[in-house]
Amino acid sequence: MHPRLLKTFLAVARNRSFTRTAEEVHLAQSSVSDQIQSLETELGAALFIRSRSGLELTAAGETLRRYAEEILTVADEARAAVETAAGVAAGTVTIGALETVASMRLPQWLSTFQSGHPDINLRVKVAGSGDLLRKLEDGEIDIVFCFDKDGLDEGLAKRTLSAEPLILIMPPQKEAAPKRGDLSTLASMSFVATEVGCVYRHLLDKAFDAAGMAAPKLAAEVGSIGTIARLVAAGTGVSLVPRLAVADALDRGEISEMPWPGPMRTASLVMIWRRRRIQPPTLKLLLATASDSFAPAKPADARPRHAVSSPL
Repeated sequence: MHPRLLKTFLAVARNRSFTRTAEEVHLAQSSVSDQIQSLETELGAALFIRSRSGLELTAAGETLRRYAEEILTVADEARAAVETAAGVAAGTVTIGALETVASMRLPQWLSTFQSGHPDINLRVKVAGSGDLLRKLEDGEIDIVFCFDKDGLDEGLAKRTLSAEPLILIMPPQKEAAPKRGDLSTLASMSFVATEVGCVYRHLLDKAFDAAGMAAPKLAAEVGSIGTIARLVAAGTGVSLVPRLAVADALDRGEISEMPWPGPMRTASLVMIWRRRRIQPPTLKLLLATASDSFAPAKPADARPRHAVSSPL
């Protein structure tokens, strides 16, 4: 069973569709179908059946899925062990990041890292946190940089890099802005937020829940922080976001900021990777330098916060 076939099989099992899998793995639909048929012929068993809701795994398919995941994990670990034994520190590391993090925090660090390690090729993929974590679990990405969210899979490890202040953003001349501690005024305002499932929406809902208040009325739900900043600047509503995400708009004077009323709230910027018995030397080196390069935020009205680490 070739690893390439097993990867395609797992993608079909996840997407329950040849068409969606073909789009994800950048192959023709016929190629995906041919790979599954080749695997079924090799094993002598049907792996999928069609239903009204899409492709379903057969009993044989369910059995193969468990073994396919283990086989691919062991193959990765074997490759990492050989590279470590041979002293290899070259190859490609694929990084996934939220658009905000990719544009604001990664460029200088990645440039410095590449200058010191020219034999390591870096790829950066930008997406939402949900897509990034799915790609990480599927092995398409080696490491993810995003804001922390509850419910991380036990097969993943994370390390907190910094605590980014959460701020309220509003138009520059907004009147009657909420005073620190005035949560009731804030709850009566209209907010602009990302969709349910996005980490930024999670931070907003969590902040109000921690204050014992219902989430505010939404004036709009949009898919990007850049659009949120523009809608806020136009007077559509206010928003609660990590300061890092809107630093450029603040510098240009397009929006104004105000700390979250009450105790300061922060969003933890984390890096997440798959747990392995042996990490590839290239990824291990990247993890170590990231930990050294990302200094925790030090808000003016809060004590310095130190990064919390997880074992490699």
